[in-house]
Order: sequence, then C-alpha cells, then structure tokens
Amino acid sequence: MNDGFEIGSIPAARPVLIAGPTASGKSALAAAIVAQGGGVIVNADALQVYGCWRVLTARPSIAEARALPHALYGHVGAGDDYSVGHWLREVQGEIAQGLRPVIVGGTGLYFSALTDGLAQIPATPAAVRAVADARMAAEGVAGLLAELDAATTARIDIQNPARVQRAWEVLTATGRGLAAWQDQTGPAVLPLDAVTAIVLRPQVDWLNARIDQRFDTMMAEGALEEARANLADWVPTRASSRAIGAPELIAHLRGDLDLDAAVAQAKLASRQYAKRQRTWLRNRMKGWIPLDPGV
Repeated sequence: MNDGFEIGSIPAARPVLIAGPTASGKSALAAAIVAQGGGVIVNADALQVYGCWRVLTARPSIAEARALPHALYGHVGAGDDYSVGHWLREVQGEIAQGLRPVIVGGTGLYFSALTDGLAQIPATPAAVRAVADARMAAEGVAGLLAELDAATTARIDIQNPARVQRAWEVLTATGRGLAAWQDQTGPAVLPLDAVTAIVLRPQVDWLNARIDQRFDTMMAEGALEEARANLADWVPTRASSRAIGAPELIAHLRGDLDLDAAVAQAKLASRQYAKRQRTWLRNRMKGWIPLDPGV
C-alpha cells in the first residue's frame, strides 16, 4: 500500500495533510516530516483543541510541543463553543505566518472544509442549542435524526451524535437542511492539488491492539487524575466532554463503574470511534496517498 513513499520526496515548501484513525501514528509522522523538512504541525483534531484534556486526547506532550513548532492545540476552554468554522479561520491565520503547514488529525469535517470549502452557516442561537442538548439527553439520537431532511440524513454520519445534533440545530435555526447549506460552499483554503495529502489506513487488528495499549499508557500517565481535575466542572453535553474515555472515567469517579469496567468501556469506545473514522476516510479520501503504518 505504501508504494515506496518516502518523507524526503515531499517538497519542503508544500503543505502536507495527514489524516487517519485514532492511535494510527499520525502525530509521529507529522513530527518526522517537520523535523526533516521544516514547517509547523497544525492540529486537525476537534478534541485536541481543548485545554482541559492532554492525556486523554493524546495531545503532544510538553516536551514534544517545545521540540517542534505546534499550533491549535489546547487553546480552547472546556465550555467554549468551537466549530469547524473557528478552526478554518485559525488555520488560515497559521498559513499566513509563512511556515509550511503540516496539518494532522482525525476530524474528517476539518479536512473537508479545508480542501473543499466551507458553507457560511449562521451561528446556532443559544436557545436552539439548549433545546437540542435537552432532547439529546432525554431521547438520544433517534428523535433528532427522525426530523432531519433526507438529503442531510444521507450525507452525515448518523452514528455520530454530535453530527446529528449539529444537523438538527442548523435545520431548526435556519429552516434549511445542512446538505443545502453545504452545497453553497466558499473556495477551498488548500485544494488537494496544492498539497501532499496522506491518509493512514492501518490493518484493523494492528490498530485495535494499539488503541488498547495506548489507553493503558494513558492510565499510567495520569488519565484518571486528569478526569478527576475535570469532575467538578463536568457538563456531559459540552463538545469537550466527548473526549474518548472521559465519560467512562467520570462515571467511575462518581461511583457508577468500577475502574476495570471503565477502562474496558473506554477501550471499546475508542475502537468504535476508530471504525467510524475508517469508514469516513475510506469514503471521502480516495484521492489521498494511502499509507499502512503497520508495514
């Protein structure tokens, strides 16, 4: 699958995009590219933007962040709104600084906005967001999903509660489905023909073993203590609360799960998340350079 691809073959000034499922080695590849050819590592992970999580989101360590230029990591408050639009504007600011961007992460919508353009959807009013949060807590995904238009339902990841809620909020606030808004997109910031776009496609068994091992490492490095630090301010409907493993560790700290069960459930959630990511990558990134990190 790697077809002889080498880091040194990437022109030093050419932007690089690296996508892949969780625990597939994206950050290590980005670091190797910047160390060899220069540039700045720019985060494209929707959870690594939050300052309240470093261990659980596998954010670069303090030492790693000091060793090479990094941007858009841990700069958003736990309760702050942060959307793909916020991210795209910040990426444009980083590009304007002049360093070659090596943009790395597992959030497919970020890359789609970057390479295909982003619809200028009005911000969701707080009242609509509050209704959506309440309904999600009471009904789960099914109630909101049933009210979406067919075009949007066909386009979004209906297994992802955050995407379903976002689509419902857009339809409710604007009267137009998310798909209709997306069909009116602005110009791409970095079209695919202007970048080297790499997608990691690991073997499932290899990746699942890495996910389990990494969560054990996270626990050894203080993931439970990190969750404890967030316990007093925990609001489950916040975007920042979707960090994989956070709900399970919070449940343990509240006495609802024993630790072994919390860890097992967190690992399962990580594997399920990786499966959704692989589906997205397979369907949406067919023109990217595929690399198997296990080879």
